[in-house]
Amino acid sequence: MKHTIQIEQEVEVTHLKVSAGVRYWEDATINGIRDEEGTLTPLRHGDNWCPTIELETGKIQNWPEGTTADLHFKVCDAGIYELLDADGKVVASRDGYVPRMMCPEENGYGDYIIMKIGPDGIIEKWEVDFDFLDED
Repeated sequence: MKHTIQIEQEVEVTHLKVSAGVRYWEDATINGIRDEEGTLTPLRHGDNWCPTIELETGKIQNWPEGTTADLHFKVCDAGIYELLDADGKVVASRDGYVPRMMCPEENGYGDYIIMKIGPDGIIEKWEVDFDFLDED
């Protein structure tokens, strides 16, 4: 007889991969210019913003060097947030509410991504918080 069980295991996680369905792009400023249509925002794929963030440093992979951003994205429950190990394997994921660590500038109340990104691709005031792994 087969039965599925959950096994709790400690794993080393290195990155957070995000696919967030952005409702309003115009609340972002890229290099000091308001992004009215969302065409200036790096790592946009269709209607989603899809960064992969190094947990230890807050550096966004493949961020265009020299680009600054002040983001205030309304996402609500349209996001997938995955923790990756060093090999890029998904070890935990959550969809729905925006995790607190995606809002280092102010409280996003689970509905917003609020952050500033420097020209080096590092998120200002970055802090890792695994709150999104907790059950609702």
